[in-house]
Amino acid sequence: MQNPVEDTIRRYSHMVYRLAFARAGNRQDADEIYQEVFLRYIRKEPAFRNETHERAWFLKVTVNCANSLWTSPWKRCTEPLTDDLASEEDEPPVDLSRALQKLPPRYREVIHLFYYEELSTEEIGRILGRKTSTVRTQLTRARAILKKVLKEEHYEF
Repeated sequence: MQNPVEDTIRRYSHMVYRLAFARAGNRQDADEIYQEVFLRYIRKEPAFRNETHERAWFLKVTVNCANSLWTSPWKRCTEPLTDDLASEEDEPPVDLSRALQKLPPRYREVIHLFYYEELSTEEIGRILGRKTSTVRTQLTRARAILKKVLKEEHYEF
């Protein structure tokens, strides 16, 4: 017998994790955000009008959890590891996801929502609490920064 909670978690797990990783920039924080989103889902047991409403709820909660993580006292008092301490095995090859991690979080999340989740700028604005024009501007700036980063890494367009 299928459990509806487990089915919902399976259906949205990849989307939530991808957005959490895009926002956080590392696996550890993405895991924490991911867990918090689904804990909130299980605790709250929200009722959704339709699948679109359900999807929007998960995206909005993921963004909110990521924002909460960045403002937590623990995050403000920690420093990231420097490159010389990182293991060479953990380093993925240079690719688009690595270039995306060089973008500021506000640009990373709009790029992720637009290209990976295929949301419109209006939907992104509602989820992030931003004006549609702000989202469009951030997309334009993110693309420009990404192009510059990729050129620096010797990718040609």
